[in-house]
Amino acid sequence: MDALYPRLLVTRFPDCFRFYAAVLPPLTGARLAKGGPDGPYANWDRDDEAVLSLFDRAAMAAALGTTALPAEPAGPAQATGLLVLRVADVDASFTLCTTHGATPVTTPTARPEWGPHLRSAHVRDPEGRLIELQSY
Repeated sequence: MDALYPRLLVTRFPDCFRFYAAVLPPLTGARLAKGGPDGPYANWDRDDEAVLSLFDRAAMAAALGTTALPAEPAGPAQATGLLVLRVADVDASFTLCTTHGATPVTTPTARPEWGPHLRSAHVRDPEGRLIELQSY
């Protein structure tokens, strides 16, 4: 049984599916366990444990009865969360992500103030969700 795993609510399901289908296997060893690019749901597992799932945002809003609420904040805002992927090689992972449609935010950088030998880079997925690639 999966104790805890992230589920991303997405509006551009096909774009997000293609992005995560391209980067999750080489970065985390996860494989597609269910779903496809047409949605509304997909999940990737590693060793029979969930790593990440995608769910169509409109489908979730309909299930919760919140379709009348605004989908986005009124203006620019700080990120409220991010997906952290621990990777073997931050530089190669950064290149893989940007090759498959991620928008670069910070290039691979040593971050000794965060921990000895820690390196990280930041990208945004096709919907602008912040992802940290880190190794240490």
